[in-house]
Amino acid sequence: MYKKSYTLLLTAFFLFLIVSCAKKGTITGGEKDEIPPKFVKATPPNFSTNFDKNEIRIYFDEYIKLNDPQKQIIISPPMDPKPEITPLGGASKYIKVKFIDTLLENTTYSINFGQSVVDNNEGNPNPFFRYVFSTGNSLDSLRIQGVVGDALEKKADPFITVALYEVDENYTDSLVFHEVPRYVTSTLDSISFDLDNLKEGKYKLIALKDAATNYTYQPKQDKIGFYEEIVTLPADTAKAFKIDLFKEILDFKALKPKQVSKNEIIFGYEGLVDSMKIHLVSKAPENFETRILPDKAKDTLHYWFKPFFEADSLIFEVTNAKNYRDTLVTRFKDQYKDSIKLTNNVKGSLTFNQDFTLFSNTPIEAIDEKFISLIDKDTLEIPFSVQLDKIKNEAVFTFERTESNAYKVQLLPEAITDFIGNVNDTININFRTKKLADYGTIFFTLQNVKQYPVIIQATDEQGKFIDEKVVTKEETTVFDNLDPGKYNLRIILDANKNGIWDTGNFLKGIQAEQVVYYPQPIEVRANWELKQTFILE
Repeated sequence: MYKKSYTLLLTAFFLFLIVSCAKKGTITGGEKDEIPPKFVKATPPNFSTNFDKNEIRIYFDEYIKLNDPQKQIIISPPMDPKPEITPLGGASKYIKVKFIDTLLENTTYSINFGQSVVDNNEGNPNPFFRYVFSTGNSLDSLRIQGVVGDALEKKADPFITVALYEVDENYTDSLVFHEVPRYVTSTLDSISFDLDNLKEGKYKLIALKDAATNYTYQPKQDKIGFYEEIVTLPADTAKAFKIDLFKEILDFKALKPKQVSKNEIIFGYEGLVDSMKIHLVSKAPENFETRILPDKAKDTLHYWFKPFFEADSLIFEVTNAKNYRDTLVTRFKDQYKDSIKLTNNVKGSLTFNQDFTLFSNTPIEAIDEKFISLIDKDTLEIPFSVQLDKIKNEAVFTFERTESNAYKVQLLPEAITDFIGNVNDTININFRTKKLADYGTIFFTLQNVKQYPVIIQATDEQGKFIDEKVVTKEETTVFDNLDPGKYNLRIILDANKNGIWDTGNFLKGIQAEQVVYYPQPIEVRANWELKQTFILE
């Protein structure tokens, strides 16, 4: 009996074990890995001297991959062609750097990996890992550091290239256009920079928003900034350098024209358009007329003409006030005639310091007010006047408006006639005004100004221009009818008193006009008046 009971108990125990083992459970991966890959060794070793290899291998304690290597990895001095760096697509426990370019003699090289080295599973970065070696007997050890800003915007772009050009008997400022610098680094996604392992000498310090990542300055697409004085090492190692980037205005150049419709040819250009003149050289009818309008967004002039005439091509002469002269040719053929399309400047509501304005895709030639009506929400006729600006190609309506009202502008056929004979169809445009209490106001007083005038501009948080005031003496400046939100105020020190912000010029050694921002964004609320005083340092 005892033996039988023991056997039953033993059988029950094993059945319990089997059932317990067969039970489903949840498999957990444990705690999230937040430890970055650790550098183990390199061959040749990091900080090697008398380096004569054509390949480097850098080992880590786990599988790694390279994240955004084109932006993150900076080699100084730059190499052309660049070395092959792997892995690019997969994962590996080591990075291989294979040199294709011949290394310079007696030169210290640094490979800054930024935050590109990340573990394969969680993407934890090994921050700012650097491999340094010298083809000479010793490593250069001097260093400079600083910050990069933007001459106009509140915040500089990320990934700014900072470079040193060696100032010797072969140096000229024009080298930045076609030669790579001696030393180079990047701000990555911050505003600060460090240039390490530098040798004693004299250098030109510049910064580039290097769109092509080729370490040379391309004015069409790049911003540039520079430190005015020559950097002398080791004397200047204790300085904190500050460089502000700006976009240069290109030298004027007219681009090849293109016919885009029956009566319109567009002329692209580089530089400033203020004195550009277009003269048709080809023979045209005696009653030939033209209208030239600037594009509101692009560096383009719209050349309108009438009547259309037959020709295979048209020849133009383009000039400007600075003795520029060029002959340009465009193919010419009969195309579809443009129809008139009218737009306006209202998106829902019209503020009280804004006039209702009509725009046209074709040049407005005449406005007939008897075909236009303006009524409010009570269907009352509102007196108005319209001013045609043929240079801006705008029709500006002036009328007395009231708050919390709704308006309807109706244009009957032939209210608008354009340059090429088109007239509008019936158009109805509805808009409203808000309550004055829906807006906020900033009263801004600027003190300790050394020289007037100054220009005070309001922008939104993204840097979009909202409004500006030119200030000629110490007084309170008012920015009113502002929608609730956050605004930045910037002060342009208008040194040449021309009423605009002037950018810089690298070859002429001209910095952009100084811009100072009020330190914090100003939050505007509905029906609020804020008073701010700013003392310039």
